[in-house]
Amino acid sequence: MPTVVLMDVSLSMTRPVSLDGSEEFQRKNLAVHGLNMLFEHMASNYRLEFTSLMAFSSLWELLVPFTRDYNALQEALSNLEDYDKTCIESALHGVSNVVQQEWGSACPCQVVLVTDGSLGIGKGSLRHSLQTLKQRGDDKKFPLPFPFPTKLFIMCVANAEELQMTDAMDNLEELLRLSGGDGQIFTTEGPLCMKSVQAMFGRLIDYAYSPFHAVLHCGNLSSDVQVFPRPEPVVVDEEVEPMPRTVSTDLEIVGFIEIADISSPPVISRHLVLPIAVNKEVDDVGTGATDELEEEPSASQMAGKSPNFCVLLHGSLKVEGMVALVQLGPEWYGMLYSQADKAAENPYGEDDSKSPFPVQPPVKRSYAQNVTVWIKASGLQTDVQKILRNARKLPDKTQTFYKELNRLRKAALAFGFWELLKGVADLLERECTLLPDSAHPDAAFQLSHAAQQLRLASTGDSQYAAFDHNIVPMHTDFSS
Repeated sequence: MPTVVLMDVSLSMTRPVSLDGSEEFQRKNLAVHGLNMLFEHMASNYRLEFTSLMAFSSLWELLVPFTRDYNALQEALSNLEDYDKTCIESALHGVSNVVQQEWGSACPCQVVLVTDGSLGIGKGSLRHSLQTLKQRGDDKKFPLPFPFPTKLFIMCVANAEELQMTDAMDNLEELLRLSGGDGQIFTTEGPLCMKSVQAMFGRLIDYAYSPFHAVLHCGNLSSDVQVFPRPEPVVVDEEVEPMPRTVSTDLEIVGFIEIADISSPPVISRHLVLPIAVNKEVDDVGTGATDELEEEPSASQMAGKSPNFCVLLHGSLKVEGMVALVQLGPEWYGMLYSQADKAAENPYGEDDSKSPFPVQPPVKRSYAQNVTVWIKASGLQTDVQKILRNARKLPDKTQTFYKELNRLRKAALAFGFWELLKGVADLLERECTLLPDSAHPDAAFQLSHAAQQLRLASTGDSQYAAFDHNIVPMHTDFSS
């Protein structure tokens, strides 16, 4: 999932920190050092991650849009300027705008807020924002919770004792709670210094940015793989099974199914499964002389010449037109299918500034699939809105209107979703009453006809509720 790094560049970040009698550093320098450590780790182990860098004080600025170019991110860090007071609320509004513009509201996102724990002063401070939460109108709502799934990580360049001397820790905990509670506050342990900041960012890496390695098995064949993005624990049913399920590190292929048979089932998430090179002979090689090591081929070169089960599986699935059924855990399965050759040749994409699949697949609305799937409310809402949009353009969009209407009708009948048919019929009748005087006369007839046919189908009568039956446009004497 994409990451937004939100860097505090207010004046409080310029406070000096004395490091064991040596030269003085600013808290901003320690924060930059920690972020460089994070970016170097992601460049090596999380290279497919899209990351954006924002700076904030009383205003916010997008320094680097979402990219995989970690050199650009580190260069921007080295050119940070100092500004005025801290205003976290304004920065969070900026995060919401940037993420929704790039990814929409369905893509999960991680936000790393780097600050010194100073909440700002007066109006615009976090303290003032939280105190006035219940006194706001709809036009001035607090940005949390974000409209998209979020994990908020607050990195404080200060130790817990310093934050607890004021109400800073309480306010930051309230900020975390408002975001949904799915995140963590990190503080330095012991005196504030380079090592304690490194240790703090190391804990963040272990918690949120450690790659997920697994072993893919198929009979006697196996391969070490990385699953990206890292699969999150999933709660299937909060009442029946409240404990979250986690993906096993041993992935067992239990069978193969033709793509035509698997169709388009609902899924929880999509991931890349990438082969990784594991040097199993590292203990046997030992520490030889420098000259000898220079002549030895690198581990990546050796891996490129070694047979790999993932390569075999990718080619086989593509040639045979099949998917592999993989057991992820007890009574939990996933599908493996081959990615396009172009993406396989260049898994990082042609342009790092864009956001192509496979890192974050575009949200596949149900109208873009062969089989209608409503695993989320947004998919159903999109389908209904598309019908209403076409309804407002009748009679020009008559064919498209009935095509979308029949597709939704068939899906509702297949799921036994009778209430949906009644609800859409009510919506169409309402649209009929809201038609302007300038509307074509045929529009009212078609809307009334479509609503009547949906109501008949919702009764379950075999004559009107047959799955293969299609609602056809009403023939009128009006010319289109």
